[in-house]
Amino acid sequence: MNRFLHGHATHPDWRMALALAAAQIEAQRQQPGAAAAPTLGWVYLTDAYAAHATALLGELQQRWPGVEWVGASGVGIAASGVEYFDEPALSLMLTDLAPAQFRVFSGARPLAGFAAHTANVHADPGTADLAELIHDMSARIATGYLFGGLASAPSRQLQIAGSVLSGGLSGVAFDRSVPLVSRVTQGCQPVGPQRRVTAAERNVVTALDGEPALDCLLRDLGLEGVEARAALPKLRQVLVGLKDDPRDDSIDGPIETMVDEDLSTRSAFDGVARRGAFGADTRVRHLIGLDPGRRGIAIADVAEVGMRLSFCVRHVEAARRDLMRICAEVREEVEPEALALPVALALKDAGPGDAAAGDSSGIAGAIYISCSGRGGAHFGAPSAELAIVRHALGDVPLVGFFAAGEIARRHLYGYTGVLTVFRRSGMGA
Repeated sequence: MNRFLHGHATHPDWRMALALAAAQIEAQRQQPGAAAAPTLGWVYLTDAYAAHATALLGELQQRWPGVEWVGASGVGIAASGVEYFDEPALSLMLTDLAPAQFRVFSGARPLAGFAAHTANVHADPGTADLAELIHDMSARIATGYLFGGLASAPSRQLQIAGSVLSGGLSGVAFDRSVPLVSRVTQGCQPVGPQRRVTAAERNVVTALDGEPALDCLLRDLGLEGVEARAALPKLRQVLVGLKDDPRDDSIDGPIETMVDEDLSTRSAFDGVARRGAFGADTRVRHLIGLDPGRRGIAIADVAEVGMRLSFCVRHVEAARRDLMRICAEVREEVEPEALALPVALALKDAGPGDAAAGDSSGIAGAIYISCSGRGGAHFGAPSAELAIVRHALGDVPLVGFFAAGEIARRHLYGYTGVLTVFRRSGMGA
């Protein structure tokens, strides 16, 4: 696997944007050691181009015959060090994987007959029973590891998997010969202790550790004794972090028992939260209502007895620190001997235009899926989130988008980022 090729551009006319991005890619193809004839491509586009998606895909197929395309539309899209929000833009990445190493799939193109090891997935947020669909897809993958997100463009939430699609789930699966490293970064911080759900009815939690759930919520926020109605302004800022019952022997157990060591996702879901922070096994959900009669709370998910629950809030510095952490972990995993000091220390004083010295020789390409509620504005400046990633990884080919929900392993997340990098050939594969 050689270095991936990538290009991105913004222009009112999608044809001009595509021509600009294509020119970047073709210039890279002239460089020594560039990818051979590409076979697989990713395309992410903002809402302004959604109405032209079929024509745009046709142009991609004409420019690069034989390439299988996957992607999605988003309210924002990502490239190396750059974010495009609320403007017409597209981001492309191509690679020369052998056709036997991957399989593009959708509802009309099943994975039957392909030994899938991991999969990059895109989905429609309006799909019924989406969480179950993601679980089912995960069960079809040897490692159970999915990474991706939900389309988020306001006018048309589309996917691309050989053709332009809507509804359901699609993407590209990889066999075990494609080495990658993947991590989840959280964007919220707990405001109270982790508790066990002891009574619940579907999405209404009525008891935590044997106490009324609403009372626990008010206590954690320092509002004990305050009427729920009076507390509403502050409660609107509160979210809920959920973890499965640790006694559940599902695929979210110790990661080293679930995948081969060469996949390098073994520590991504270790379930151990750093002090004052969530681990990757926590899924953030909205607090959608209160039940004063039963002293309960309503959340945007189905709660089950035995689950762990923590109240949390969005936190810019916590999000920045955690993004730095996972970037450092990924870089160290891919090329440990290249780091004389932890990358996180170098990131501490990183500015928006800074990048890690040199090209990250161990990284062929990267995909970053972030929540549509994150992005540069949440991190303090335009493109600030992607600048952190670029500083850590170097100026490597990267594409992605800002999603209506992020997918990692078998779970649907919120307010997170999912960073996945592909190793170069010969780098720990």
